[in-house]
Amino acid sequence: MISQEKKQEVIAKSLEYFKKANIAITDEEKNSIETADFGLNEIETTGLEILVYVNTDRVCAKELVMLPNQTCPEHRHPSIEGESGKEETFRCRYGKVYLYVEGEETQNRQTNPPDAPDGSYTVFHEITLNPGEQYTLYPNTKHWFKSGEDGAVVSEFSTKSRDEADIFTDIRIVRVEK
Repeated sequence: MISQEKKQEVIAKSLEYFKKANIAITDEEKNSIETADFGLNEIETTGLEILVYVNTDRVCAKELVMLPNQTCPEHRHPSIEGESGKEETFRCRYGKVYLYVEGEETQNRQTNPPDAPDGSYTVFHEITLNPGEQYTLYPNTKHWFKSGEDGAVVSEFSTKSRDEADIFTDIRIVRVEK
């Protein structure tokens, strides 16, 4: 778990990214930004800063802030209690995002995953998202993503989000602290 001091430092950086992306947020939203370090305590390498606007039984809208070269680890959104897993669309607002999904491995990829145990990253079909570009992921699709050198802001539009149910390929990951 990251320290409170580090958390505040990362949130301050996130607020700078919202300004770069020209995304206005309220004081209440600023205070609700989540720093997800996935239990690894490597927030600047493997992590994500998340602002949830809405998460109902039907829809979810979030902003994802990524520091330079920060990775959200490989995972999928499985079916839960008879309901399909999360379907999500990522739309790049600022910076560059390299999204990796199932499919033919991209040769000469633009980036690589961070150091992790063997088997933690298994999909390498690369999709590059620049500002204004988007990509939709269907339920139960393995994926991971990494920001470019300037960091990134990504809007996520999805069906209901159940982060606690995400399945990660890196067995060290703890998405939601108990």
